[in-house]
Amino acid sequence: MLLVLSEEQKAHLGCLPRAGAAAVGELGRLAVELLRRGAAPRACEAAARKLNVGVDTVQHGVEGLSFLLTESSKLMISEIDFQDSIHVLGFPDELNKLLLQLYLDNRKEIRSILGELAPKLPSYHSLEWRLDVQLASRSLRQQIKPAVTIKLHLTQNEDQTAQVLQTDPSTLLHLIQQLEQALGEMKTNHCRRIVRNMK
Repeated sequence: MLLVLSEEQKAHLGCLPRAGAAAVGELGRLAVELLRRGAAPRACEAAARKLNVGVDTVQHGVEGLSFLLTESSKLMISEIDFQDSIHVLGFPDELNKLLLQLYLDNRKEIRSILGELAPKLPSYHSLEWRLDVQLASRSLRQQIKPAVTIKLHLTQNEDQTAQVLQTDPSTLLHLIQQLEQALGEMKTNHCRRIVRNMK
């Protein structure tokens, strides 16, 4: 899978050949540091003084590299696909090899950082259900009033919680139909393409 870069990202990465090979290593370090700790304007200013380039050049280079490394790590792009993705930038072979090495050295760490940033949502653990039917009451001798009670057990960060839901069978059937329709939609080519690009 190839990484598609926008014109703005290509422009941000376009400053790398002018900065030189030594600067790319420093910008790569700053890009990984940006992912670890967030924006650091002072570090960019210090790097700009050290490399004798403008602060804007350093910031654009760091932003471009952080996008390139983040998206490549998120999609777990292979070495060949990474090289093909950056080949469109028209960089010299030495710079392409340097970027590839930067990616290979940092992709596991970047994936772990991205994993920590992902929201921790509750996950399904188990389900209990019960069907209650009221056949009569004091005021009505003959009536049928069914109710489905569901106890949904969820796990979040090793803590278990339970949610109790109650509905009538017709609403439950409608909910099942809607969920089956959503699962059917997920099998279409359009949805598969979207899910593939989200990973």
